Amino acid sequence: MTENAQADALRRNTLREAALEEMAKFERKEIEFRKKDRAERAADLRLPLDEIKVH
Repeated sequence: MTENAQADALRRNTLREAALEEMAKFERKEIEFRKKDRAERAADLRLPLDEIKVH
């Protein structure tokens, strides 16, 4: 039974690592998409993203 439990734990860890890697990839793509979208919207509205000064 311990061999079975160890094999199951190894499979779970492998799947968990794969899932975490996929989530990280998705998050990186999402961040890049949001940056691009924000820049496009700012360009459409002619808003400077670098310097917005509020007095």
